[in-house]
Amino acid sequence: MNATDYVAAVLAKADAGGAHAAELAALRKRLEQLGEREAGRLPGEALEPLADLPCLDELPEPPPGQARDVLDRLVVVKLNGGLGTSMGLSGPKSLLEVKPGTSFLDIIATQVLALRKRHGARLPLVLMDSATTRGPSLDALRRYDALRVPGVPPDFLQGREPKIRAGDWLPVRWPADPELEWCPPGHGDIYTALAASGTLDALLGAGLHYAFVSNSDNLGALADVRIAAWFAHEQVPFALEAVRGTPADRKGGHLARYQGRVVLRETAQVPDGDASFTDVERWRWYNTNNIWVDLRALKELQAGDPAAPAMPLIVNRKTVDPSDPASTPVIQLEWAMGAAIGSIPGARAVHVPRSRFAPVKTTDDLLVVRSDAYQLTGDGQLRPSFDGPGPVVTLDKDFYKLLPGFEQRFPAGAPSLRRCRRFQVDGDVSFGAGVVAVGEVRVAGPRHVPDGEVLGGPVP
Repeated sequence: MNATDYVAAVLAKADAGGAHAAELAALRKRLEQLGEREAGRLPGEALEPLADLPCLDELPEPPPGQARDVLDRLVVVKLNGGLGTSMGLSGPKSLLEVKPGTSFLDIIATQVLALRKRHGARLPLVLMDSATTRGPSLDALRRYDALRVPGVPPDFLQGREPKIRAGDWLPVRWPADPELEWCPPGHGDIYTALAASGTLDALLGAGLHYAFVSNSDNLGALADVRIAAWFAHEQVPFALEAVRGTPADRKGGHLARYQGRVVLRETAQVPDGDASFTDVERWRWYNTNNIWVDLRALKELQAGDPAAPAMPLIVNRKTVDPSDPASTPVIQLEWAMGAAIGSIPGARAVHVPRSRFAPVKTTDDLLVVRSDAYQLTGDGQLRPSFDGPGPVVTLDKDFYKLLPGFEQRFPAGAPSLRRCRRFQVDGDVSFGAGVVAVGEVRVAGPRHVPDGEVLGGPVP
């Protein structure tokens, strides 16, 4: 089979499934990239380390009038298509409780409304939903009547494309559940989805020039007016927030310089045998997936190429039914939105503190934010209550990976972790109310930790 056969077959299925012309253009680009053996590969020896970046802490607070003006032209976009299946959820991950009675979406809405009140600006909130998350998420936000902004849609849908058989790259068929024949094309789809849904034109028509985009599970990602003012004043078309790398940053993406431009290298772009990716002293800056986009610049880019901005391909290997490892092996073609930094002329990166990068990806992360290590303020900010590095939690995956097992073993809520440095649980352990962890703690099961027990010793 030649390349044109599988490209035509996949595009035909996408077209029959209702894909927009911009979505077809982006899918064609990904399929062409799939046929290029070394497409998107970035060996360490071809890259140069990135020098110091502009630092958020050094950016000035704009005067009230300027702050209101820039926030009046900014929209907050939250990536909200995830179902939290890695934690055993079947509904929107953003509806999971972070603090008692308060979900991710509740906190996000509170953050946006507090910023509006403080600066007297519109600052709309828009979700990028999947078909599954749309209904429950919009229902949850209806209690916040003040969020609605005339002329601005509350959400838009991410795209979908055919899963491809790993053996021959043709569209997979799965009559048992035809919905499993489709997948989202990664969060890099946001640029295409904005255009295909008509949302980009609606936002520009409402006088919104800039977008701050982040994951709905990263509650540290507030729309900071200092970055917004810097972004607008410097006329930056695209900016990516980066944190200083640590040994824990082994699976994300790091920034580097390649052929005179800044690029984002993800793990999928590292050639086999290249061990340079984990060198956090050489690659100092790591992606937070918090990005800033000039919507006018995006519109101009897409006028020349509907598939813009260009991003390297990520090949995600799975089975057609993720719950059945014996089902047909497939590949999903994806783009990562932060990788646009490598193709947009004038794109920049900005150094931000770790407090802006605290995503909840696992029940380990969830236990930390549910504990007293973080306090939720009235304006929706999760503020750390610990000194020094935060607690590192490692829960036994056999018992705590999925939310039902996690909740069953913490029926009275999380233990106190604000004075804890490391909290490791091995085996089946349940916890009573008022448990306190101090310093370095390791608990082995089977065991029940009774109410009020203090684990560990004095903080070093």
